[in-house]
Amino acid sequence: MNKSKGTIEAEISKSITQWEKDFLGRGPISVKTDIFKDMIIVTLKGILTPAEYEVCRTKEGILSIKKIRSEMVELGLVDLTKMIQNITGHEVKSFFTDLSTRTGERIMIFKLHTDYEKSF
Repeated sequence: MNKSKGTIEAEISKSITQWEKDFLGRGPISVKTDIFKDMIIVTLKGILTPAEYEVCRTKEGILSIKKIRSEMVELGLVDLTKMIQNITGHEVKSFFTDLSTRTGERIMIFKLHTDYEKSF
């Protein structure tokens, strides 16, 4: 039986939440995954700690938190791309991420080699 798009999106959200907890030490408040054409777009809310929000009161602090958080995600990129491939059966072509130091949200975009959405 083929899994539905919603089931796959929920599975990715759950796996990324667990990865955040295991690899980064704490998980987001919420995670939403959307499959759109050849992209898997993951929105994570509530990822910054209260201390990180304090650091982000200055421009230097914002740049520092963005750099550190980005480097931490890059260290786990092999695991993240394997996770996406295991769930979807499709190889990740490229990965993009950014975070808002104002809202504490992170966006992750996994770009695949094919239009995965067409398979549903």
